[in-house]
Amino acid sequence: MLLALLPAAARAGTIKGKVSGPDGTGLPFANVAVRGSATSTGSNEQGQYQLRLEAGTYQFVFQYVGYKPRTEAVRVPAGDSTLTFNVTLAPESFSLAEVTVRGSDRDPAYAIIQHAQQWRAYHQREVAAFRARIYLKSLGRLSETPSKIFGLVKVGPDLKPGIFYLSESLSEIAFTQPDVVKERMLSSRVSGDSHGISFNRASAGRGLSFYNNLVKSGFSERGFVSPIAGNALSFYQYELVGSSQQNGELVHKIRVSPRRRADPVFSGFIYVVDGSWRLHSVDLRLTKDAQLDYVDDLHIEQLFAPAPGVPHAWIIQSQKLAVSFSAFGFKGTGFVTAVFSNYNRVVPTYPAPPEVKAPAPVAGGTPVAAPVIAPVTTKELTRQIKRDKPNLAGLSRQVRRQVKQVQRDSLRNDPLSQMKRNEVQLVEKGVNERDTTYWSQVRPVPLTEEEKVDYHKKDSSEVVRKSRPYQDSLDRKRNELGVGKLLLTGYTYSNTFAKRSFSVAPIFNELQYNTVEGYVLNAEATYRQRTADRRFISLTPTLRYGFSNKQLQPSLTLNWQLDPQKLRQVGLVAGRTIENFDRNSQLTPFINSAYSLLANRNYAKLYRREGAEISYLWEPVNGLTVRGAASYFRRVELYNTADYLWHDVPDRAFTPNRPVADESPDGTAFGRSDAAVLGLNLSYKPGQRYITRPDAKFNLGSKWPTFGAQARLAVPHMLGADVRYLLLQGSVRHSKQFGLLGTSSVQAIVGGFVGKQEGLTFADYRHFSGNRTLLAADFTQFQLLDYYQYSTRASYFEGHFSHHFNGFIFNRLPLLRALKWQEVISLNYLHTNQVGHYLELGAGVEHIFKVARVDFYTGLQSGQRVGTGLRVGLGF
Repeated sequence: MLLALLPAAARAGTIKGKVSGPDGTGLPFANVAVRGSATSTGSNEQGQYQLRLEAGTYQFVFQYVGYKPRTEAVRVPAGDSTLTFNVTLAPESFSLAEVTVRGSDRDPAYAIIQHAQQWRAYHQREVAAFRARIYLKSLGRLSETPSKIFGLVKVGPDLKPGIFYLSESLSEIAFTQPDVVKERMLSSRVSGDSHGISFNRASAGRGLSFYNNLVKSGFSERGFVSPIAGNALSFYQYELVGSSQQNGELVHKIRVSPRRRADPVFSGFIYVVDGSWRLHSVDLRLTKDAQLDYVDDLHIEQLFAPAPGVPHAWIIQSQKLAVSFSAFGFKGTGFVTAVFSNYNRVVPTYPAPPEVKAPAPVAGGTPVAAPVIAPVTTKELTRQIKRDKPNLAGLSRQVRRQVKQVQRDSLRNDPLSQMKRNEVQLVEKGVNERDTTYWSQVRPVPLTEEEKVDYHKKDSSEVVRKSRPYQDSLDRKRNELGVGKLLLTGYTYSNTFAKRSFSVAPIFNELQYNTVEGYVLNAEATYRQRTADRRFISLTPTLRYGFSNKQLQPSLTLNWQLDPQKLRQVGLVAGRTIENFDRNSQLTPFINSAYSLLANRNYAKLYRREGAEISYLWEPVNGLTVRGAASYFRRVELYNTADYLWHDVPDRAFTPNRPVADESPDGTAFGRSDAAVLGLNLSYKPGQRYITRPDAKFNLGSKWPTFGAQARLAVPHMLGADVRYLLLQGSVRHSKQFGLLGTSSVQAIVGGFVGKQEGLTFADYRHFSGNRTLLAADFTQFQLLDYYQYSTRASYFEGHFSHHFNGFIFNRLPLLRALKWQEVISLNYLHTNQVGHYLELGAGVEHIFKVARVDFYTGLQSGQRVGTGLRVGLGF
């Protein structure tokens, strides 16, 4: 089909030109449409446009938000000729009726907004389905770059001022209610990467509909109230700038602004069509006051128009999202522009919209062009507006009926209809193989001079930039050793040309201390080899040496990705390692080392493990992840051999390397134990949306919870194993957004040991991730619970809940709003036969200096307070 486009394009003519304002300045991203057809395009940042059409005379409609539309009849030449047609648009003159407004009366814009609110649900779903073509262009440029991040980590040599990312894509999309977008990418181009595939995705803009009550910008954890949301009057101030006739419709221009500086709202202009009360266009922005993350300014422009063949249903024509950002010493700008064209199979929800009543007459004056809303909003007028509310009973049922009809009418050989359920984007092989001639013929928005230079410079130098000498020269800069790498990120030696790397962890992971081994050198390094089709193999050999017990612990970890597209990995762990009894403990080696040396608190209890485990991880169907494992390990009890201190706390001594647990009153000593274990972990996320590419599958998440199941079987007498047990566990976790109130996350786990038990050691118990230190490694786990006291060999129930308010409360306090701190609460619960009911309640502050979090917790057991504590950790 794509090849068929080129001969037709060769017979067509081209019209191009510039859309500018009265001063000659180009109008960026103006819309250029062919009246009576589904063909449209947009101008670039300099106002230049181009369009290829079959020879003939057409009515062109030039539109730009805030300017008068202009319609021109133009004859497109035949053959491969080009016609230059420049257009100047005049600013729209919006007029107000000559009226007298009493001081207590509201601006007439409020009545218009109330009408728009009543019609919002209808316009949100007035189109049940459509097909279209979408052109997306993304550009990011840096204006400033630091030499080091936080003064420690050097910035790579390939990050410098200028365009760092430029890509275009052309796709076919199918939309069906409720907000389901399927996309088939036809072609892709990435500046400087002939084998690259654009990250552009049509469904990424799903949250930017202003018919939703909350608009999701993608640059903040919270949503932002739409100017026509059901509760918008509590957040916005409105001013009617004026009204104007545009293509037979009376359009009201309304200025919107926040009632309070910290409210999560937009500022700018919306344009509302009189009578139908739909959005004609929007020109809105968010600033730093909106609490955006790392973004200084966000600007959104959208333009709507009647659908081809269905004039009573409007669809989006173009959208532009532009940002300016600053973070960690970087400053820059970027934009994503989308141009929709070739609309077809537009299915309206209703054959005709609900009856629209005539607008209320203007009190005290005569409108200039047509009747407009009265300038006073009295209780009577409000009651009248409510009486004009459309009857939307059965709207959802009608939407579902139309969607089902669309699905029944889908053609079997239609590529979009053949896409799998929950597959939102399909990128087929060869989309990045189009040449510049192809792009010059199908690109609806011409390139700016800056973009042309970037393409030419990077494409012409790609062979050089991907050559071994050039890559080696960059690697020499990247591979320089620095203090920041040693302390914060670890050191990586890369051979980019060979797709090979060698890395070591930060120094505080390499040098440790515990009372079993004394000072520890944990010499660990990872070798990673990638292939051109995204497969990889990684090897991590470790030589661990304890200077007090004078023992060397060698081990090897292997991870091998077998499939170039789907998750399919083989894993191997072999050798002799030192393990915490709770392998999921928050007690990291660094935290345990610090508390042992500085506070006489040797919290970690360790044992030696010798043997091997082989595992297989894969995704047999979308949303289902399976991990199977088989292992045989000898577990050996260890004892303290060191008592070194940097700071001695009086009357406090190290404790033996033997956990204390309520379910083991006779102690947890076990000497030596051999276990042969088979494990199976299942994780299923229904409705998981995903992207299919020639070289990979990318999962995007789902609105449904994630369900988990786990079974662990210790087989006795196999190779001399002396342990028998069966552990079964089920879990569910989910996150849900509650609009302006923030986001809640919940996890519930239930399980227990069933059947006969033999030779069970404390290493086999079910442990619960506790914390007894000031430092929190994971705020989703217990923060006051002892590490081992309540470990169990019976049944258990574990629950965790947290709610992030995303500034809902603090944004009302000027000082906290300026600091951009956010509030969070949490609850942790545990029940076993031994512990009874254990509960932790926490409240805290996150986003301190953008990265830190501080919480205060209270612990309760059977209704009695058992402790309190402050916890500090990372909280982005």
